[in-house]
Amino acid sequence: MSTVACWLGDSAEDADWVRLLTPLLPGMTVRPLTDPGDPAAVRYAVAWAPPPGALAAFPNLRAVVSVGAGIDHLLRDPAFPRHLPILRTTGAQMVQRLQEYVALHVLAHHRRLADTDAQQARGEWRQFVTPPAWDRAVGVMGLGRIGAACAGALAGLGFAVRGWARSPRELPGVAVHAGAAGLASFLEGCEILVCLLPLTPATEGILNAGLFARLPRGAALVNAGRGRHLVDDDLLAALAAGQIGAATLDVFREEPLPPGHPFWRHPRIRVTPHLASYIDPATGAATVAANIRAFEETGTAPDLADAARGY
Repeated sequence: MSTVACWLGDSAEDADWVRLLTPLLPGMTVRPLTDPGDPAAVRYAVAWAPPPGALAAFPNLRAVVSVGAGIDHLLRDPAFPRHLPILRTTGAQMVQRLQEYVALHVLAHHRRLADTDAQQARGEWRQFVTPPAWDRAVGVMGLGRIGAACAGALAGLGFAVRGWARSPRELPGVAVHAGAAGLASFLEGCEILVCLLPLTPATEGILNAGLFARLPRGAALVNAGRGRHLVDDDLLAALAAGQIGAATLDVFREEPLPPGHPFWRHPRIRVTPHLASYIDPATGAATVAANIRAFEETGTAPDLADAARGY
């Protein structure tokens, strides 16, 4: 009997996934990666940031399922079997969660909630005017399935939305800029920048001092892509200089974010604990099981990643 091995990094969460996946995958045995049974029987691994070398121990793996849209957490393992297909876990609920998160924090920056929170703390009554959404330029970096949906949601709120992608495409209500040649025009005048890029060698560290300098003074940043997109010290310097006015960060180079990290207590940074599209086990198990069943039957799945490309 084929085995599906699960690793989410927490024994209780692993147990939840095993319990939920078992009835959805009849004919397969679902076990935690820490106790997989016969390594030769493991055909699928369902994982988020598994220990280095763990997946290489299964000689008959057919595919690896990433519990999330990204695959960088798998590829950073030098022993990862890169010939294997990688099935990403996306779906309507994940897209909806990201849309909600992005809309919430873009609106928070647009309507200057950090300023009104500070005024409330001081007991200060001071009114100010914010422009209507159509006078606010919002840029979305990364226009895959999730990024395109978020850009569309912002356009639906009335914002002047622009997007930046690796290659040209058309999105209703979104002015698309493409490739390295289109980055400067994308950034020019962009008052709120949303990063939803995949993490690749080309995008690591892209949120840096040079990029911040191309934005209008006082621009806001929302990073819900990957922590390694951001150069932490460059953001702190840009905030100190007023080049960046505020930031919302959901992803970090080290997670959990260390207790002494300056982001925690910075008055112009809002920290959220990587929950923009955090998938609950019940929803995730249904999506994962459907992808595994499809792969078993056809040798493919709705959302295959490209390990060579990095997403």
